[in-house]
Amino acid sequence: MSQMLSEEKVKELKRFSKKIQMETMKTICEIGMGHVGGSLSISDLLALLYDQEMKIDPKNPKWEERDWLVLSKGHCAPALYSTLALKGYFPMEWLMTVNKNNTNLPSHADRLKVPGVDMTTGSLGQGSSAAAGIALGLKMEDKPNYVYLILGDGECQEGQVWEAALFAPQHKLNHLIAFVDLNRLQLDGFTDDICAMGDMEAKFTDFGWYTQGVNGHDIQAIHMAIENAKRQPEKPSMIILHTIKGNGWSEIAGKTNSHAPTVSKEQLAQALAEMEEAYAQI
Repeated sequence: MSQMLSEEKVKELKRFSKKIQMETMKTICEIGMGHVGGSLSISDLLALLYDQEMKIDPKNPKWEERDWLVLSKGHCAPALYSTLALKGYFPMEWLMTVNKNNTNLPSHADRLKVPGVDMTTGSLGQGSSAAAGIALGLKMEDKPNYVYLILGDGECQEGQVWEAALFAPQHKLNHLIAFVDLNRLQLDGFTDDICAMGDMEAKFTDFGWYTQGVNGHDIQAIHMAIENAKRQPEKPSMIILHTIKGNGWSEIAGKTNSHAPTVSKEQLAQALAEMEEAYAQI
């Protein structure tokens, strides 16, 4: 039977998620603009993965027994960087250098520069193939490591995602657990207006995945879905996260301007005030 998280643990993870959001906002304000919406919509997932689900060692990022994460929507690296810094992979001061000259933290995730980043990503769709390849390699070596993959819903319009979706069940990659951040928005507007994806849960099920759909801001629900995924003996798992793009900052949450807006110091102050209030109420 799946083990639920305690109420206190859920609160702890929600507070961690808010810290990720606040650090991400500071980072993006320092640049002046950036991929705010999709970074904020995955903060709950990142908090859960890095503080509960994944086997990691921040002091030894290349630890062979670690679980892997592939952030295929690599433009949302600011949220991942905030998570890694908060977990102690590198100094918090690095966050203020994102996407600046000579930085260790480029705008998209880079495994050659960033301690804790397992796969360079940003060319949308390619992370899905990379994650499947990593999972296959680990399986061939009889290693128990899990590989976690995060996709954007707009990214799922890329054909390469569906090639990987065919490949993973064929090779029974049951230690591959993937997520789609289904926030229904992409760069140019609503996904349904640009290239509607239809029923994502049904699609991945038809491709041979064990598929679940949950509220992507409900940490307990995501945890239970991961627990279910880990009991699958042969199938890769897909967890569709129903999220709000820009969640946590009311000025952009769920709106078409949420993809990569400018963030002024005044807007940062407003966003941080909202997030700090939410943190205090957890």
